Amino acid sequence: MAKGLDELLDEVESKFCRPDPFCLGKVERSGGCSGGGGILSNDWNRAEAKENLRVNILKLSLKVIVLQIINDHVTSGYQEQLLISTETFKKEDDLDSLINEIFEEPNFNKKPFKLKPKSSGNTSVRACIQDLGKSCSPVYLGGSTVPCGVGTTTSQRACDHLRCISCDFWVVSYNDYMWDKSCDYLFFRNNMPEFHKLKIKLVKKKGTRAYACQCSWRTIEELTDLQTDHQLRWICGKH
Repeated sequence: MAKGLDELLDEVESKFCRPDPFCLGKVERSGGCSGGGGILSNDWNRAEAKENLRVNILKLSLKVIVLQIINDHVTSGYQEQLLISTETFKKEDDLDSLINEIFEEPNFNKKPFKLKPKSSGNTSVRACIQDLGKSCSPVYLGGSTVPCGVGTTTSQRACDHLRCISCDFWVVSYNDYMWDKSCDYLFFRNNMPEFHKLKIKLVKKKGTRAYACQCSWRTIEELTDLQTDHQLRWICGKH
């Protein structure tokens, strides 16, 4: 590509950038006594002009490419997906400034751009976002009378987002039910988490809460710290 660009520049130079014979002769005559310094100066000027021509052609090519991309988006019916309006890009001054920024050296001393909130009044929305991702500490289990939510030392709530790290199942719970004594590992292995299959082993009992994953099950009546049951591999899956 670079070779083709050089050939194009040579052709443009030969057609449109020929030096004025009168000026060239004047330079050669004035430099004859200084050992050809005028000719060297003229060669340097021609090289500089050629480099400027190269940059201008690159800028023009970028401008054509940008306009072509915009035209493709507009004609294909995706105007709403453009993050910047086509009218802005079609302004020649904006295109020139954009291309000039590409050729400028990067300035690493600029401060990063910070987004400002559109409104400071949406406190409820921010509060909901902050609540996302909270974990119970400690993790509590509880009967049906114990409220569910994020458990803390000051707010003792039963975690309703439990996950088993042994079978990788979410823990289900049923208020006012207890597990029948005949439950075994294979029953939960084959029927979790379908309630219509599990209910044949659920016994109605007010105040209790039946918990189960695919490998473990418990019937809880009172607030219980999960750490006290060392056989359970349940953790808070975050709220």
